[in-house]
Amino acid sequence: MRYTTGMKSLTTREQEVPSFAPPAVDGDQFIVLHNVSWEKYVALSDLIGEDHPNLKMVYLEGTLELMVKGPGHEKYKKTIARLVELYALERDIALNGYGEMTRRKKEAQRGLEPDECYLVGRILEDEVRLDIPPDIALEVSITSGFIDKLKVYWGLGVPEVWFYRRGRIEVHRLAGDAYEERERSEFLPDLDLGVLARFAANPDQTAAVRGYRDWLRGR
Repeated sequence: MRYTTGMKSLTTREQEVPSFAPPAVDGDQFIVLHNVSWEKYVALSDLIGEDHPNLKMVYLEGTLELMVKGPGHEKYKKTIARLVELYALERDIALNGYGEMTRRKKEAQRGLEPDECYLVGRILEDEVRLDIPPDIALEVSITSGFIDKLKVYWGLGVPEVWFYRRGRIEVHRLAGDAYEERERSEFLPDLDLGVLARFAANPDQTAAVRGYRDWLRGR
């Protein structure tokens, strides 16, 4: 994978954002199975469905990773989702969220459930088809898994993947045959992800959302 990064100093507005150290949380747990056929993966994915929301699956060319999410995982993904959706509402951006909707593509032998996913400026016209990629996929990475999720997202054709880890949000943009790390989202170019991540670290979700709303409104 290719990555390009840049550094910048905090602006006056950014300095107004309260800082919270991300608390230590229990990590996610993983089980990896090899030589799993596509048919078995699909059957297991359909069987589990929404009945086990704490279990996520990632499939890559015969390797199946099952992840049991720790308590911190859900908290962070929910807080970040609320902040992103608040930003879109405050800036009058048409953002449609599809949560952990399974995305999979037989031809690419890939499939997973993002923590959150979005379409920007459009809606998902055909919810039955699972091979239609979202514009943005969000992944909370408390503990690293065994499968490189960017390889999975590449095969699914997802243009932009965000990873929240170690208190920051990384944006990976699909460029040709690889992802490149960018400072900002091309779909939401005015969204300051550094500021959003600092609010997301607040353990009080309601306070985080209220504080971010006031920050967006310049109060």
